[in-house]
Amino acid sequence: MIKDFILPDIGEGVVECELVEWLVAEGDTVTEDQPIADVMTDKALVQIPAVHGGVIKKLHYKKGDIAIVHEPLYSVEIDGEVADEVAAEPAADTQVVQSDSQQGAGGKRVEEFLLPDIGEGIVECELVEWLVQEGDMVVEDQPIADVMTDKALVQIPAIKSGKVVKLHYRKGQLAQVHTPLFSIEVEGEEGALAAPVADAVPAADESQDVELHAPAGNGKALASPAVRRLARSYDIDLSLVPGSGKHGRVYKEDVERFRSGEAVKAKAAKVQDQSEQTVAAVAPSAGDRVEPIRGVKAVMAKMMTESVSTIPHFTYCEELDLTELVALRESMKARYSSDDLKLTMMPFFMKAMSLALTQFPGINSRVNEDCSEQTFLASHNIGMAVDSKVGLLVPNVKDVQQKSILEVAAEITRLTKDARSGRVSPSDLKGGSISISNIGALGGTVATPIINKPEVAIVALGKLQTLPRFNDKGEVEARKIMQVSWSGDHRVIDGGTIARFCNLWKQYLESPQEMLLAMH
Repeated sequence: MIKDFILPDIGEGVVECELVEWLVAEGDTVTEDQPIADVMTDKALVQIPAVHGGVIKKLHYKKGDIAIVHEPLYSVEIDGEVADEVAAEPAADTQVVQSDSQQGAGGKRVEEFLLPDIGEGIVECELVEWLVQEGDMVVEDQPIADVMTDKALVQIPAIKSGKVVKLHYRKGQLAQVHTPLFSIEVEGEEGALAAPVADAVPAADESQDVELHAPAGNGKALASPAVRRLARSYDIDLSLVPGSGKHGRVYKEDVERFRSGEAVKAKAAKVQDQSEQTVAAVAPSAGDRVEPIRGVKAVMAKMMTESVSTIPHFTYCEELDLTELVALRESMKARYSSDDLKLTMMPFFMKAMSLALTQFPGINSRVNEDCSEQTFLASHNIGMAVDSKVGLLVPNVKDVQQKSILEVAAEITRLTKDARSGRVSPSDLKGGSISISNIGALGGTVATPIINKPEVAIVALGKLQTLPRFNDKGEVEARKIMQVSWSGDHRVIDGGTIARFCNLWKQYLESPQEMLLAMH
């Protein structure tokens, strides 16, 4: 029996992801829970495991392609199930369950609807009530069943139109996530091609091929649930709406534009604008390479643009003499360092920062979108920028105020390993209250760091240098010097506040004995 593995929900609000790497090839035999592929969302690298053992028959995407949630990712032939199904069912019914992609008479085929992820950590749910019966005709987005998780009552909609041929559970039974919930007979590719084009796409829109993609015309428009709800509220057939997103994805703006009758105008304006730009545009030379900005890099681009355009940044620079701290760290390094704990300078920077934040709570805060409220955060969740293979990530150490220096060091070691491999968990990326960028590890002395919105401050550490400085006696000494650069949100932090906060932080770092005395 050949089954399509449907890409499940892999994060809140995630509707597509980049196929980073296949971990198997067509023809490979796989076992249940074996890793099949690495995919990149806009938040993290996620590994997709097999839910059935069998032989991989088809990989539906190439490396670098954008995979769509709730669409087939790969097809697998499940061992031993063909014979079982044939023996158990009459010959006339074998066609229904033999293959998810098998074509039936009249261009129809039967597909299994796999119960998707319906909440973090949920693997099963109770079938409370079927809202349809076997033999009923249903339309896309029509409610099919009510299921109860341990958190809430959830309504499951149909993702395609067709005829319900089998309900796999009875009322009161426990349904398993990623297993078939019901079977539905849908129009196959032949049936879809036979549909009159004139009925699906207005003649005026035939040339849509650039920004506004041609409407789906087959009832299978690519859109999120929120967009589908919006279209239903306007009584708009989503398959007629030209999509401006990747692969013709329909966004809320497309629905609003269609409703106001501006779709054709927008398309014409785009074509005209592109015609004018073509004259002045310089075509890439043969040696140039164009790559799409995706995944974490796309998120960074969006967040940094939003930060600098909405937050009035100001920069404050200071010099730190870390000679005594370097000596203390060297004396502790040999004794405490291990594979799970690298005693770098970062744990000392974080702990000293946490001690200073107790005196300046406004630095450890957040501001809402319209800057009408400032939230003072109880937890010191200090983030650190990590240059990973998938782009810039900022995991944070939770509750630094409650941890010892060695506990902070262990967390930093774990987060750094996870981030550099691209497998940091979403929980480690959320909830930060202030950030540190250790750009000096690569080079450079001063910088203008961009605030990680909605935080209100960030510091960039310059490289540690051995420089000549005068001591109290007027003698020149070699000292360990680092330049640090702060950026603050000038809507809620003034220059005096950041200067006093930095002075206290500097005091703890330059005199580590004071930092140790301040720790409880």
